Amino acid sequence: MKLFHSPGACSLSPHIVLREAGLTFTLVKVDLATKKTAEGADYFAVNSKGAVPALQLDDGQVLTEGPAIVQYLADQKPESGLAPRAGTFARYRLMEMLNFITSEIHKGFSPLFNPKITPDWKEATLTALAKKFDWLSTQLAGKTFLLGDTFTVADAYLFTVLGWTKPTKIDLSKWPVLAAYHAHIKQRPKVQEAMRAEGLLK
Repeated sequence: MKLFHSPGACSLSPHIVLREAGLTFTLVKVDLATKKTAEGADYFAVNSKGAVPALQLDDGQVLTEGPAIVQYLADQKPESGLAPRAGTFARYRLMEMLNFITSEIHKGFSPLFNPKITPDWKEATLTALAKKFDWLSTQLAGKTFLLGDTFTVADAYLFTVLGWTKPTKIDLSKWPVLAAYHAHIKQRPKVQEAMRAEGLLK
């Protein structure tokens, strides 16, 4: 398998999952500005959306969209516990959380990376994100991970997007539960491996 990624982007989530699952893969770095791979190939030929992540399987098929990719990867190693078994209600809880992260948190950050953002737009974006962070804090209260006592693909995704508070200068310490959660996930050996491979840790 090949994972097409950009350092620190949402592709860090499936990168972490690949390592947590112990799967064999190759990392291919993508320049999102030029839409070229590190080897100079046209990334649009891999993913016509031009976004990361993209997972190219050994048979040539390409899967895109982070929440779909991480579930596919977890199902390749069900014994890893990275996702509840398909068809169980717990699996739907995982899907519920992945959808919340992708639509409310991930997309909620998007305007903050837009160089044309206005002060009013930025304020509205930060206010909306704060409400989502408030809700997440209540969900994580008394838990080690999003779904309880087991690390799942949802934790890899939430860890990734919470990491964006640093470049966007959001003070995560305003949400102690989230700050502690992020710090805890960051200590996982496979998370550190992935971050180191992307140049996010020295």
